[in-house]
Amino acid sequence: MKHMTSLILAADIGGTNIRAAIMDSNGKLSHERRQQALLSSPHTSESDVIDILADFFRPLLQQEPALKAIGMGFPGFFIGQSGILSASPNLPKLHQFKLAERLSNTLNIAVIVQNDALCAAVGEQSFGAAQGHQNLLHITLGTGVGGGLILNNTPYTGESGMAMEFGHLRVCHDADANLCGCGALGCVESYASATAISAQYFKLSGVQRCSKDIYKEALSEGTHAKDVIEDAGHKLGMAIAEAVKLLDIHTISISGGFIGAWSLLHPTIMESLNKNLIPPLQGKIEVLPSILHDDAGLLGAGKLANMVVST
Repeated sequence: MKHMTSLILAADIGGTNIRAAIMDSNGKLSHERRQQALLSSPHTSESDVIDILADFFRPLLQQEPALKAIGMGFPGFFIGQSGILSASPNLPKLHQFKLAERLSNTLNIAVIVQNDALCAAVGEQSFGAAQGHQNLLHITLGTGVGGGLILNNTPYTGESGMAMEFGHLRVCHDADANLCGCGALGCVESYASATAISAQYFKLSGVQRCSKDIYKEALSEGTHAKDVIEDAGHKLGMAIAEAVKLLDIHTISISGGFIGAWSLLHPTIMESLNKNLIPPLQGKIEVLPSILHDDAGLLGAGKLANMVVST
C-alpha cells in the first residue's frame, strides 16, 4: 500500500482556546488536543506567545516524529506568506512579530502561519461546503467576526495582510450605532458576533445568556432571542452585499456556532442580501453553512502547510 504524504500538525489558535491535531494529506485529523490559553490580553508579549504555543505543541511533536511542519491559524494580520504578524487587534503588544521564525527555531520544525479566518476559508474550499468553487468569501462567526478570501483558487491576504476584514464593514451609520471593539461605530461585528448577540439580548431582556443558549431559545420562538438573531442576519446580509458588489463573488460560506440557528439566520441573510444588491446580482449569490464546523480552521492551516512542504 502506498503511504500518504506528509503528516502536518494543524493548529487553530484563538484568543481563549487553542486546538491542534495531526492531519494527513486527505484532511483526516487525529490525536486532537485542546487547551484553554488566554492569549487575548493587552499584556501578552511575544515571549508569552512563543512559550504558550511551544509548551502546547511539544507533546504532539514527541508523539509523532514524522511530522513535517506545523500549519497554524492565528488571529491577526500577516504579511503575505512571510509568517510575520504585522498586528493583532486583541494582542496590542505584538507588532512586526516574526511568529513563524521564532516558533520554528524554538521547536526545530517548519512553521507556516496565516490569519485564522483565511485558514478557515482554505479549509472550507478544500474539504467543505465550497469544494469545486474557485472563488470564495468565508465568514467566521465567533467571539468576533472574521473573513477569508480566495480568488482564483489563491488565498488573498492583501498588501499588508488585512484583506477582507469582514467584521469591520460598517452596516449602521446612525448616531446610536453599536460601538465596535475596533473603536468605530456600526461594524457588522458589533451586531453579529457571539459577544454582540449576548449584549443585544441583554439589552432587550435584561437577562445575561451565552450565545448558544440564545440560538436555542430563538429556535423555540423566544421573542427577544429571535429578534436578535434576525437583526444579526439582516446586518450580515448588508455586509455580504457590499463585499459582493466589490468582488463579484457568488459563493459565501459561514462557520461558527451561529449556524446552529441557520433555519432562522439564512432566510434573513438572503432577504437582506438581495435587497442591498444591484439588480444583475440579485438571486445569484449562494450562502452556505459550513459542513466542517470547528474543523475548518484546522484543516485550512494544515492544507497551507502541506502545500509548502510538498513543493
